[in-house]
Amino acid sequence: MKKVVFTLLVALLPVLASAAKGPEWLDRINTDQADTRSLQRGAQVYFNNCMGCHGLEYARYNRVAKDLEIPEDIFQEYLMSTDQRIGDLMTIAMSRQDGTRFFGVAPPDLTLIARVRGTDWLYTYLRGFYADETRPYGVNNVVYPDVGMPHAMVDAQGLCAEPPKPVAGVRIDPLTGDRISEGGCERYLTEGQLSKVEFDQSMFDLVNFLEYMGEPIKLERQRLGWFVMAFLTVFLAFSWLLYRELWKDVK
Repeated sequence: MKKVVFTLLVALLPVLASAAKGPEWLDRINTDQADTRSLQRGAQVYFNNCMGCHGLEYARYNRVAKDLEIPEDIFQEYLMSTDQRIGDLMTIAMSRQDGTRFFGVAPPDLTLIARVRGTDWLYTYLRGFYADETRPYGVNNVVYPDVGMPHAMVDAQGLCAEPPKPVAGVRIDPLTGDRISEGGCERYLTEGQLSKVEFDQSMFDLVNFLEYMGEPIKLERQRLGWFVMAFLTVFLAFSWLLYRELWKDVK
């Protein structure tokens, strides 16, 4: 019996390791793939701000529309170019050669970025741009020093004058009742269209969407996982009873 328990614990080690988050200095979030509204908002942010340079070439438009419960005609009208079909892969028009010529290195495909970097890293990165006149695009990033891309969300966030600080939480203003994010960017060179809390929520939705893109069947995997674990538990119990029955006379 001890050997069986030890074997099960060893088998679970990779699962526990993959569940580990990033370093403590990253801002922490708990994504929710069951929040379809968040995924829809994240998809809108991605297609409006990121899709021009970063493709999602390992997924198809119709699969994303189905999973996010967006009717195909609405998806095509608001989130796709007129020359694309609903069954196409989510590629971009810019070639890798052009990307290298424009940015020095071709912008990466982001289908699996949440699995490679982790959701905490992405959330901190997207909110971590600040002004740095020594850089070609005038910005740097707190978790990706000497970043080689412009701040794509500058119109929404504004331009932070100094490196943002770790977020300490969200409090409620006693006079207005507004939610106020503590930490993050404390001084802006230019103001953005969104408040700090609104921008944080927008980036949460974007990261939530990118995590979905990295593993579209996550919810199904988790659901099946509970059934598998329940089956194994019952199977183990019956195996132990059978073992006892077969060996009771021998002992």
